[in-house]
Amino acid sequence: MFNWDDLKYLHALAQHGSTLAAARALEVSATTVQRRLLELEQRVGRPLVRRETAGYQLTDYALELLPLTERVAAAVQQVEQLVQSRRDDVVGVIRVACVEPLVRRITRSQLLERFHARHPGLRVEWVMSDRDVDLACGEVDIALCCGDTDDGDLVGRKLGDSFWGVYASQAYVEAHGRPQSLDELGRHALVGLDDGLPQQRVSQWLREVAPGAVLAARNNGVLGMLDSVKAGVGIAPLPMPLGDGDADLVRLFGPVPELTRIWRLLTRAELRHTPRIAAFFDFIADELYVLRPILTG
Repeated sequence: MFNWDDLKYLHALAQHGSTLAAARALEVSATTVQRRLLELEQRVGRPLVRRETAGYQLTDYALELLPLTERVAAAVQQVEQLVQSRRDDVVGVIRVACVEPLVRRITRSQLLERFHARHPGLRVEWVMSDRDVDLACGEVDIALCCGDTDDGDLVGRKLGDSFWGVYASQAYVEAHGRPQSLDELGRHALVGLDDGLPQQRVSQWLREVAPGAVLAARNNGVLGMLDSVKAGVGIAPLPMPLGDGDADLVRLFGPVPELTRIWRLLTRAELRHTPRIAAFFDFIADELYVLRPILTG
């Protein structure tokens, strides 16, 4: 069978004029060039070079083949350049899991605009949920998440701390009074998360500080809790960037140490150094001074 790779030896000989010079260009030995030319001659069934005192000379048949070998060489070079450019290009979609309140704060900043200016071939697609998203099964590429992880297949970096306080609306405090300690929370209307999120630290903490309390409202996410508190339905723990940023709310307690957790940027180990994921991680590292206040308030 014809071996297209053999053509590069004929092409190199024509370009450089001797087997020694061709060998240097191809970074092989002169013996290898001679052997591969002989193999090519055997495959095509006709002599391609004449071995003369002055060195190797191309035959008329080789000269007929030469324009074609040049086109093949040019095509191979184009393929190599394209493959390398695609390795170097940072293009595609990055699916990032993140809770909705944080996405709102990030999109109000200029972070995404600066990221897209640096990497116009990349697009960030938010996957917003208060439930845990499974990075390991490929639902998303990156998770910007709060809390602990013991998954050894995930890698990432700490971004900052998540601080929580306990909040009520001004109207609620005027109507029902202000609790003086956490022990008094059980005497007030409380707002929490629904039963579909029993493992959320907020739910666990409320059960601990107000055992037996009946919730006045249950929500499927932090923004629902915020809306319930603003409406005067009751008292709830909220992220301090949300609670402190709302003039209608009063922080009753906090930061609450039991609710403090770490913000992390996580991905799967096999993705970490792919161009698009590495580009996002590197950007976040460069812009952490901007992101950290968004995370921590």
